[in-house]
Amino acid sequence: METLAVPQGRFELSRFPIRPQETLRAWDAADEYLLGYLDDAQLLHSASRILILNDSFGALACALSKYPVISISDSYIAQQGLQLNLSQNQLDNGSVEFRHSLMDYGQIDQPYDLVILKVTKSLGQLEDQLHRLRPYLTPSSRIIAAGMVKGIHSSTLQLFEKIIGETKTSLARKKARLIFAQFDRALYPPENSYPKSYRLENTEYQILNHANVFSREKLDIGTRFLIENLPSDNRFKQIVDLGCGNGIVGLMAAAANPGATLHFVDESYMAVASAETNFNEAFPGRQAIFRVTDCLYGLTPDSCDLILNNPPFHQQNAIGDFIAWQMFTEAKTTLKTSGELWVIGNRHLNYHAKLKKLFGNCTTVASNSKFVILKAIKR
Repeated sequence: METLAVPQGRFELSRFPIRPQETLRAWDAADEYLLGYLDDAQLLHSASRILILNDSFGALACALSKYPVISISDSYIAQQGLQLNLSQNQLDNGSVEFRHSLMDYGQIDQPYDLVILKVTKSLGQLEDQLHRLRPYLTPSSRIIAAGMVKGIHSSTLQLFEKIIGETKTSLARKKARLIFAQFDRALYPPENSYPKSYRLENTEYQILNHANVFSREKLDIGTRFLIENLPSDNRFKQIVDLGCGNGIVGLMAAAANPGATLHFVDESYMAVASAETNFNEAFPGRQAIFRVTDCLYGLTPDSCDLILNNPPFHQQNAIGDFIAWQMFTEAKTTLKTSGELWVIGNRHLNYHAKLKKLFGNCTTVASNSKFVILKAIKR
């Protein structure tokens, strides 16, 4: 836990989930720049309706919690981080309304006075958000985005220009920058291109992808290699696609194991919604379970026979192997005795060392010049 000191107050903030000896903060310089600007420009006193988009762990929402705020994110972890930090600072958990990315942004007849947006890595997500946001704006709405300089490109600004209106930027401060967009009622933006879909190669499956889904344009090479080597065994009655994305791995595992129940798990609301659509289209009437959660939180221990996993190596903008380690640890808890965890990763990530340390065993199922598929069995 560290202290964020801004004009709105001092707030003790933690990343979620809480990890021992955490070295990363729950906010960045762009949050500080934005909150300082809001105070300098005296924008909060006249704002009766405030919308926050992509608040990573609730730093912005905590600082603005005494105002009427709606916070929208595609991340379950961001939602839990918001609730944790409101509670840690003795702020009313009901003071900020959380909505996930596929919910309505508000009421059309109640436009926002102030919109605060943290720029994410995904241009597709930004495009989709700006389209969803536009109906809730008027020419008097103030739209301010913030991000680190390395994540703001000409293509970022072009999206604001194309969908919202005239766009300007601030000077950089501590490697952070603000973006100011002016709503143009006369502007006719192109249609929102999301969700997108493509036909999965060598199948009849049509794959739908919401804007914040990994590899939403085509099948990525790592997933292709994994689905080419998926196991098929009558022993596998409960199969989990952990970090499911659009659900392709689980979908193909379902095809290879027709007697299994599939569990699709991801912390992205858009990912799980995509996976649910794709599975139901491919297997109408077949039951599956879809869960938005942090790794395997909420799944019954000792309940699954097979877990399939392509671990991400970043959370928000933080890069590291901490998510993979959490996934592997929770997989061991969730698997039945003799249950199997199958992991695909780049060869240089050395997942085999972690798996052998945790499970006491690890074998290579398949490998090529770039990827390796590993199997660990719960003893």
